[in-house]
This record gives sequence, structure tokens and C-alpha cells, in this order.
Amino acid sequence: MPLFQQLEFFTTVNAYRDLPRHAGREVAFAGRSNAGKSSAINTLAMQTRLAFVSKTPGRTQHINYFRIGAEGEDRFLVDLPGYGYAKVPPAIQQHWNKLLSDYLQTWPSLKGLVLIMDARRPFTDLDAQMLDWFAPTGKPVHVLLTKADKLTRNEANKALFAARKKLAEWSPDYTIQLFSSLKKQGIEEAEIAIGAMLEPPAASTQEEAPDAHSADGQ
Repeated sequence: MPLFQQLEFFTTVNAYRDLPRHAGREVAFAGRSNAGKSSAINTLAMQTRLAFVSKTPGRTQHINYFRIGAEGEDRFLVDLPGYGYAKVPPAIQQHWNKLLSDYLQTWPSLKGLVLIMDARRPFTDLDAQMLDWFAPTGKPVHVLLTKADKLTRNEANKALFAARKKLAEWSPDYTIQLFSSLKKQGIEEAEIAIGAMLEPPAASTQEEAPDAHSADGQ
């Protein structure tokens, strides 16, 4: 079963203090307004209206939680407010910036970031700021270059190559791919990358080797 097929709305919050406490793992989706974040979430979930898609950038003004899988698993996809919409009042912009930076830098349940960038206009200043906020955590990042259908295959491959090189400036371990909600391109690759973030680290089963001297009485 696809990872996000059972995705369902859980809660919405607008303040750090209201973030849901749980013992599980969550992966955040972030991106510039109108970069295709909501469309990407809907495509991964195989739904059309789970994450609200608006023709007006900046419409999503809260952090929205979606539960992944059955109740009790405590795995969540977290849809962050789109950033970079100039018509949002300054006070709201400041609130978003504070909430996003605090969440990305300090929230313990957050285990990875999916950064949504338009394949035609990647790495805006605000995209770079998002990576600057998150990189010090050492947690994984996976980038979806959305709207890849707007480019020819050659243009898309060139955009991917250039973006991969740019992304490595933050970490060589960050991953990136082309994605198209319209063409349903890149779904399986995205699920694999995001699924890895949601899996807890494998517990070490290797016991510490006994001291060589104590083993033979020396």
C-alpha cells in the first residue's frame, strides 16, 4: 500500500505551544507560496482536496497535521505555511517566520524536511533561508522540484543537475528529485525518501565484544 494512501487530517495549530506532543515521528513539507506544495501532498495521498489548493498564494496560514497510517502509529506529515507571499501583512509574516524557525530548529518529533521548489525557479532567497534554519539540526532533507511537466525533458534534467549541485552546498547527504503532480511523476521516489525519514533508527543488535584479556584470564 502506498505510504500516504491512508493520510487523514489530524489537527491545525497556529502557535508553537499548541503543537501536538507525541512519541512518534513527523516530516514537514515546506515551500514558497504557489510552488505546488498542496498539490504534491494531494498527489502523494491520491486525493484531490486533502491539502487545500488555492489560486491565491499565502492562503494557508497555519501548521496542518495529517496522520500517516492507522491511529496509534504516531506518524505525521506536517504541512507548513507557504512563505514568500508579499501581500501578507508584516505582522503575520513575522509570526510565520518565528513559528517556522522555532519549529524547524527545536521541535524534537521532527525527523526530516521535504522542501518544495518550483523546478523553473529553485533556490530563491527564502528557500535558502529555510535550509539555513534547518541544516544545523543535522536531520535529512529531500527536495521535490515540482511542476517538472512545465519543462522539456532536457530542461528538467539540466535543472535537476544544477539544483543537486547547489543543494550540496548545505549537505552532500541531502537528496533531490523531479516531481509533477499533473503527470504523477516521481511519486514512488518521493515515498521511498520520505518513508526513510519516518522509520526509527534500527536498534543495534551487536553486543560489545568482551575484553580479550578477561576472556582468558589474563
